[in-house]
Amino acid sequence: MIPFNKPPVLGDEIKYIEQVIRNGKMCGDNEFTKKCGRWIEHNFKTEKALMTPSCTDALEMSAILAEIQQGDEVIMPSYTFVSTANAFVLRGAKIVFVDIRPDTMNIDEKLIEQAVTSKTKAIVPVHYAGVSCEMDDIIKIGNSNNVFIIEDAAQGVTSTYKGKHLGTIGDLGAYSFHETKNYSGGEGGALIVNNKKLTERAEIIREKGTNRSLFLRGQVDKYTWVDIGSSFLPTEFSCAYLFRQLEKWEEINKNRLQTWDTYYKQFKELEKKEFVQLPYIPEHCIHNSHMFYMKVKNLEVRTSLIEYLKENGIQAVFHYIPLHSAPAGKKYGRFSGEDRYTTKESEKLLRLPIYYGMSRNDQEKVIDTVYSFFK
Repeated sequence: MIPFNKPPVLGDEIKYIEQVIRNGKMCGDNEFTKKCGRWIEHNFKTEKALMTPSCTDALEMSAILAEIQQGDEVIMPSYTFVSTANAFVLRGAKIVFVDIRPDTMNIDEKLIEQAVTSKTKAIVPVHYAGVSCEMDDIIKIGNSNNVFIIEDAAQGVTSTYKGKHLGTIGDLGAYSFHETKNYSGGEGGALIVNNKKLTERAEIIREKGTNRSLFLRGQVDKYTWVDIGSSFLPTEFSCAYLFRQLEKWEEINKNRLQTWDTYYKQFKELEKKEFVQLPYIPEHCIHNSHMFYMKVKNLEVRTSLIEYLKENGIQAVFHYIPLHSAPAGKKYGRFSGEDRYTTKESEKLLRLPIYYGMSRNDQEKVIDTVYSFFK
């Protein structure tokens, strides 16, 4: 079976893991946790990067920093992972879902303004497949309505929008380093703090509501409980594994992009014949080849194609069930305007295997099998 995903493995990550054991410092915010944070800050030109156990944790920290409270509203697409919504529901917010664009599968920036009310506290653009939302428009809406912009850039590490790294454009950003992502610590995430006013409180929230970070830097003579928070520190082992991959990010990115480009070029003929629709990348966006998807005619065709690929030893999958149609989505959220594309387009989308180190033979088998299905 050709798997849908394989966690990225360079082969020499073990040297840093062994170093963690030799150092005897295995809990978070030690050598490799700090190295990962500094690497992101330096390479992505951001104010502060705080490593977390997951992107979910980074989003939950964002909700606290945005001071989300009972009765507030948070705008986001319905076509996203549950963590995007859960982080704000946990603080008491009502989720306001906005329709997506059919070309990028991102939130339709032209529909956000009409979803804003006096209760709106934050807008959460989700950069689907590592392709940026139209951030200039979204930032403008946020500024004119005095609301937070929190980027869910779980899939967008190393992707850019007009030269700016995703996650560094809004007030806050959240990354994922889960094993399904381009660069992985097995589990893992990062909170990107772009608003200087939020940096100190972000450190406090991450340290269980204490000012321990200030104490360790010698800024206070003892640390104590000063705010709400939780244990948002990752293990050193995850960050040690991840740091080696960050050092080699260009190699990983180049390899994945080669696979992505091969798929795109080979499936162009199917698109010309209107069997499939391929991903759209706006000219001002550079994507990280996080996933390769195609959209087919309808749900029935997608189901048949997934089964056909499985019968031929290839694991292909669909993606999110739109949150507004889920039981919790109906309870904790509402859809603003018309669901013109979210459900319809999500039922067409199918993701093909793509991962670091995927062999040329496996790529060709996937391509040949897809063509065989449509013949």
